Amino acid sequence: MPETMRKHVRKDYMWMSRDKKEKKSGMINIKKALDMELREHKSSFIVYFVLRLLVIVTMILQFLNGNYENFFLCMLTLVLLIMPSLVQVTFKIEIPTVLEILILIFIFAAEILGEIREYYIMFPMWDTILHTINGFLAAAIGFSMVDLLNRSEKTMFQLSPLFTAIVAFCFSMTIGVVWELFEFGMDTFFGLDMQKDTIIQTIRSVTLNPEGRNVVTVIDNIRDVSVNGIGLGLGGYLDIGLIDTMKDLIVNFIGAVVFSVFGYFYVKNRGKGNFVSRFVPRRKKKDRDFLRIVKENSENVSKGEEK
Repeated sequence: MPETMRKHVRKDYMWMSRDKKEKKSGMINIKKALDMELREHKSSFIVYFVLRLLVIVTMILQFLNGNYENFFLCMLTLVLLIMPSLVQVTFKIEIPTVLEILILIFIFAAEILGEIREYYIMFPMWDTILHTINGFLAAAIGFSMVDLLNRSEKTMFQLSPLFTAIVAFCFSMTIGVVWELFEFGMDTFFGLDMQKDTIIQTIRSVTLNPEGRNVVTVIDNIRDVSVNGIGLGLGGYLDIGLIDTMKDLIVNFIGAVVFSVFGYFYVKNRGKGNFVSRFVPRRKKKDRDFLRIVKENSENVSKGEEK
């Protein structure tokens, strides 16, 4: 091999080696920053630690029982539990302790209790409660995004309290609609039943009109339905997901409205509401920017070693 080619290969190898070291160092810094972030607030750390332990125990049990789908669901839950801290470290945002704890409990309640422990079936109101909370939390996130932009000195962005509340509400409803589309897609293409069915005793439909006219035909007092000559014994007609979807959007609407109203008065009175402040993320202070602190410490150590 010519000497010039050897130099180029050696140079490329050095660059690749340097990139690998930088990536490895970056991952180590993020890991250290995450550890500092998790331990910043004692109450949220205790909740995180307990929930993580419960998920790990559940994951082991699901693996031993051969429930590999639930096993991977537990792995997903472990990833989701770390997301609030990762967002804080990466985007330099301080999530209030109350909001962080609520998010962690919501993830555990939806994935572990709802799906694996089947609370969605055992407690009919479980899904409704979670969707209401989701509407509230999504509105809080949408509100905080606008509020952070309003307070930023780098952006020429200023919305009135009313428009801030409207954006928060619209953001929450968009998240709710996207989730329902996801449920519909999973049921349609993967044969799941995320849009739970509802038993009803009355059908109103123009499709059943014997003359084919656009006039509603009503079938009332339905006590049983037969499919291929076999009675289902459900005590009514099986509605396939429509009522569940609309109920979820309605309670999402309620949660979004509740927070948007509180958010409106919070902005109008510029931060005087103690209730809303517990749910509104804010920019981190420099002494709480753990990723920056870890990087600076790492650079100082490197400089000390070079000397």
